[in-house]
Amino acid sequence: MTEFLNFIDGRFVPGRAEAFANHFPSTGEVLGEVRAADRDQVDEAVGAAQRALKGPWGRMALAERVALLRKVADGINARFDEFLAAEIRDTGKPRSIASHIDIPRGAANFNVFADQVMTLSNESFEMATPDGGGALNYAVRGPRGVIAVVCPWNLPLLLMTWKVAPALACGNTVVVKPSEETPATATLLGEVMNAAGIPPGVYNVVHGHGPGSAGEFLTRHPGVNGITFTGETSTGEAIMAASSRGVRPVSLELGGKNAGIIFDDADFDKTMEGIGRACFANTGQVCLGTERIYVQRGIFDRVAEGLAAKARAYRFGDPFDPATTMGPVISTEHRAKVLSYYDRAAKGGAQVLAGGGVPSIQGYEGGYWVEPTVWTGLAEDSPVIREEIFGPCTHLQPFDTEDEAIALANNSPYGLATTIWTESLGRAHRVARQVEVGISWVNCWFLRDLRTPFGGAKASGIGREGGVHSMEFYTELRNICIKL
Repeated sequence: MTEFLNFIDGRFVPGRAEAFANHFPSTGEVLGEVRAADRDQVDEAVGAAQRALKGPWGRMALAERVALLRKVADGINARFDEFLAAEIRDTGKPRSIASHIDIPRGAANFNVFADQVMTLSNESFEMATPDGGGALNYAVRGPRGVIAVVCPWNLPLLLMTWKVAPALACGNTVVVKPSEETPATATLLGEVMNAAGIPPGVYNVVHGHGPGSAGEFLTRHPGVNGITFTGETSTGEAIMAASSRGVRPVSLELGGKNAGIIFDDADFDKTMEGIGRACFANTGQVCLGTERIYVQRGIFDRVAEGLAAKARAYRFGDPFDPATTMGPVISTEHRAKVLSYYDRAAKGGAQVLAGGGVPSIQGYEGGYWVEPTVWTGLAEDSPVIREEIFGPCTHLQPFDTEDEAIALANNSPYGLATTIWTESLGRAHRVARQVEVGISWVNCWFLRDLRTPFGGAKASGIGREGGVHSMEFYTELRNICIKL
């Protein structure tokens, strides 16, 4: 049985708080024990991160720091199979997904932000002064300090390094609190950090839960200079409240109830492939996933039939088998949540076009499985349409006009993403500008250039990540004014 230790000041140490089990979502079996950090160990991790800022890491030249980040990326790739197996055991997601997205992007983030920090520029301004001598203003950037990185369980390595890489590129130190559901790859990365020569205290990992545990101890710690979090909105609200003590900045990428809009001129085959992925990829456990779809009335029946066929085509089973195309959800608690919405949809009068229950999978009966599900017929005020489910499910609703589609898409407290399907260039531009989200995809989904701004509007978050936008959060910008 695997034992997951904390990683503090370059060393693996057992937690002193109560340990808890790590489960394999595909079968429900216990794979290991997570040794949670207590309050004092969180304090030790923050202290180690503070000391590292004053040590060799804080004095290191940018080129040397960038070279170390590239060694971290190389280290992940050199141990690709270990990271892949750890991610699959933690999440149950199919090898076909994790090997093409999670681990490659987890490594690539270090190279992307190593490139980005080398080209980061600052402003300078000349100004006139009353005596005619003038003055020069120029900006300089320094690290913000110790960054608390609180991570989700749906893309554990990818979303953790999406934050850790730019933080380290800018010269910060980090204390990572992985999700209690997925401790493996954050822990394994500690070995890579040591092998790459990252100084002790720069990268730290503390395990535990949220309230009354490592998550709360970390986000409330006065030695933390900034907090970055990806996860559900209610947790983001709690973190934002914690950050108000000491007035510390936060970067929050939160929940979504993303709308897809399909116009009657859309390329049908291309749309079905893309919208199917948007609804069901990663068993629907993607913050950018599409849980409500608005379809122009003339093609509604055809789209409904096509999407239901997509849902029925997924194959369940051993996540290490390349033939498996859908895994379980993350936990028995999350399955209960998803199935509660399936029940509410049925009781609310939804027409179930596909799924709606639990699949029967020989040899995997103890796993946390749910069927990919397609509904229609619910009112727009239904909780199934208003609330984030975070499962492999979506609801279809017809519309008639472009303005109606935009109004329906915007009728949500969330504003993370949308995906729009049309062959009209003018319509694509018009609609993409009017949907109140952080990212609008047209004729695609999950197509990411990591230099672009990423984040949500409304209840879907605060701040932007990606490219220079990440650097803005992880640096403290100072102006220097020189009288000439």
